[in-house]
Amino acid sequence: MSPLTLHDLSLEEYWFHGAVTLERQPEGIKPWRIPYEDYELFPPDGIGMKAEICAGVRIRFNTDSSVIGVGFTPLAEEATLDCLCDGELQARLKLPPGATEARFQGLKRERKIVEIYLPQNVGMTVTRLSVEVDAVCERAADLRPKWVAYGSSITQCVAAEGPSSTWPVIAARECDFQLTCLGFSGNCHLEPRVGRMIANLPADFISLCVGINVYGAASLSPRSFKPALIGLIELIRDQHPDTPLLVISPIYAADRETNENALGFTLTAMREEIRETVGLFQRRGDSRIYYGHGLNWFGASDQEWLSDGLHPNAEGYRLMGERFKERMLSVLDPSISFL
Repeated sequence: MSPLTLHDLSLEEYWFHGAVTLERQPEGIKPWRIPYEDYELFPPDGIGMKAEICAGVRIRFNTDSSVIGVGFTPLAEEATLDCLCDGELQARLKLPPGATEARFQGLKRERKIVEIYLPQNVGMTVTRLSVEVDAVCERAADLRPKWVAYGSSITQCVAAEGPSSTWPVIAARECDFQLTCLGFSGNCHLEPRVGRMIANLPADFISLCVGINVYGAASLSPRSFKPALIGLIELIRDQHPDTPLLVISPIYAADRETNENALGFTLTAMREEIRETVGLFQRRGDSRIYYGHGLNWFGASDQEWLSDGLHPNAEGYRLMGERFKERMLSVLDPSISFL
């Protein structure tokens, strides 16, 4: 990047949104989706090495610059960065492995809120943020309700067209939420430490998409699944006793609906366990917990958008994002302030 046209901003933590913690490294700032100081408490290797992936993390600021540069340590694999201005996608850059910078050009030369979405498939240490020399650049506070979304690869959405086209990001725009995405591919196993982390995060709304990784890895049996889910919910309720909490059962998965896994679980049985667990809390006086039936969101009639019988493709993720408000949030009490 030529210093004649761009200048580097001071790399500050307040530019970053959607991360759980930010690690200051000699090279720059690395976003994490766990408290990175407690890495060893999230085995194996930071939730299967998924906690350093930047799903849902974005750089946000107010500027009139028509060119924006982002520098970062070399990419481990191919990745995509998206640039949104006032909530609308303006540019999408697909970068090869080893790339160390991205430049978004041709933006309107007027004040706007810019959000640079970092990749949903790799981790990244940001080393530089640059704008035009004479441009204004200021913090852009996000006052929208805070949404924490926990789930599996189906919440991380590697197959989405870009990091701003994952279903949680699309849903957050539709619902006017600020998102913290805790989609951990292959690693949504209801761990107590994850429940404690969610409990300690600020949140106006929490969603838990649970079950599919438990089925796939046979990590919990029909005997232990419901107790683990109860424990996870109770950990969250310790700090968020009244926060709207939506517990979502698995979406359609062609070969898992009635075929038993290694421990004798099916998705059909698992959905009933989740529904019963939510009902248990409701009967005990929790009026802010809700059950979201995954098949009402993405069911058998949608299987043409499954890439492998399990994961939605890019179009499937787009549909999930666009349907979230109508098909999932509709189960919440309409008196909740953000509805």
